[in-house]
Amino acid sequence: MAEISTKPYMLRAIYEWCTDCGYTPYLAVKVDGATQVPMEYVKKGEIVLNISFGATSGLKMDNDAIHFHARFGGVSREIYVPVNNVMAIYANENGQGMAFEPLLDQAPAPRAPTEVEETAAPAPTLASVPTASAPRSVDDNDPDDGGEPPKKGGRPTLTRIK
Repeated sequence: MAEISTKPYMLRAIYEWCTDCGYTPYLAVKVDGATQVPMEYVKKGEIVLNISFGATSGLKMDNDAIHFHARFGGVSREIYVPVNNVMAIYANENGQGMAFEPLLDQAPAPRAPTEVEETAAPAPTLASVPTASAPRSVDDNDPDDGGEPPKKGGRPTLTRIK
C-alpha cells in the first residue's frame, strides 16, 4: 500500500490553527497547467490566496486538491489548487505557518470541467501576464516595497528554512 502524504493534513491543521487564533490563512501557490486561478493575478508563476472563511465560499481541502469560490475584482471565480502546488500556508498577520517544496511533476491531472463550465463561453486568453518583484495577495493594496524586507510594523513575511 502506498504511503499517504502528510502535506494535506498539515495544510488543514495550519488552516484550523489560523482560524482558531483569529488569523487570516493565506496560501502561496506555484501556478501551472493543473491549477485554476485568475491568471491576471499570477506573478512570476506564483499566486497568494486568502483562504479565510470570509474570503471564500465552499472551501474544500481534500487530500489531492483545495477548491473554492472567491471574488476577484467583484467577480466570483472558481479556484482549484492541487495540494502538490502549495508552497506555503501561513497567517497573514504574523507570517507563522509552514512552507513546502512544490512537487509539480507529481501533480494530479487537471480535473474535467463541470457541466456549467462546459456550457459557458471560453475565457479570453491573456497576451502577457505582468510580473512583480514578489508574490502578493489579491487584496493587497500596499505600494510595491521594491523587494526590501518589511520594517517593524510592516507587512509580515514568510521565511523558508531549509
